[in-house]
Amino acid sequence: MDSLTQIVLGAAVGEVVLGKKIGNKAMLYGAIAGTIPDLDVFASHFTDTVTALSIHRGFTHSIVFSLLFAPIFGWLVSRYEAYKNFNGWSWLFFWAFLTHPILDAHTTWGTQLFWPFDVRFAFKTIFVIDPLYTIPFLVFLILAMRQHRTSEKRSFYNRMGLVMSSSYLVLTFLLKWMAFNQFESALETQNITYLKLDTRPSPLNTILWSANVETENAYLLGNYSFFDTKSIAFESYPKNHELLENLTENNKVKRMIAISEGWYTIVEKNDNLYFNDLRFGLLSLEPQSQNFVFQYQIDTDADDNVQFIEVQKNQRDGRTLLSELWKRIKGN
Repeated sequence: MDSLTQIVLGAAVGEVVLGKKIGNKAMLYGAIAGTIPDLDVFASHFTDTVTALSIHRGFTHSIVFSLLFAPIFGWLVSRYEAYKNFNGWSWLFFWAFLTHPILDAHTTWGTQLFWPFDVRFAFKTIFVIDPLYTIPFLVFLILAMRQHRTSEKRSFYNRMGLVMSSSYLVLTFLLKWMAFNQFESALETQNITYLKLDTRPSPLNTILWSANVETENAYLLGNYSFFDTKSIAFESYPKNHELLENLTENNKVKRMIAISEGWYTIVEKNDNLYFNDLRFGLLSLEPQSQNFVFQYQIDTDADDNVQFIEVQKNQRDGRTLLSELWKRIKGN
């Protein structure tokens, strides 16, 4: 999830663990702890794109990380804070560290909760930024923050924020199931034979859902809003995997294919090959758009060394997408 959401969650968890003892400092340290697992993004400054993508949501998002580093941070903070309880601080960091990847596991990007085992959890029930999850949670956190640390109202507000946000997460599973059934029914009605069907919410909401459908030679992309009155339309994107030719034996290419979970297409433009990760969809709802959220140019030098260079996104594309999403959410 986005940083603000993780800050709010970490602060609320910190309040549960130590709020009655140290007041708003519990929220402050919980908020800090809630952002620490995402420091793995700095790996992109020190290594290549593929390795950085492999590291993201890996070790720092694992139970092992929580177990190892919570006592370390707990000891450090207990050394200089007036509240000297090592166990209390350790539990605060442990739960803030652990709830971060648990929440992340509900999004599309895989979370390696059981590192070192290469199993990534991605329930794909919520987008990385969802105002319906974050805003009510934040409001209750602010209300709690304004109360005395021993006040019953403080505990009530914080508890309500956690209950509402958790309830919404549970609701997203139902919404995903409902959307999945709609896509499945549409494929059956249109006599489309497919190998796999994958669904996820579109940006900023859980009303409009997107689907990736794998067929033998292409991927079909479609959208469904709970306000739709017409049948679902699918756009076909050729796989073009054969364009990789002998690059399929390259280690970095293999790793990128694994990272994308096999949901990728290859396009050729101006004698260059581009790798499109389909898991995150497009920056446009226009038919046959090739403006994928994550697109990488495959660069090969004279020594056959392969580099993946991410194609930079345009802020204007983001604004256009928001406008298109608002129209599409209201139905086809």
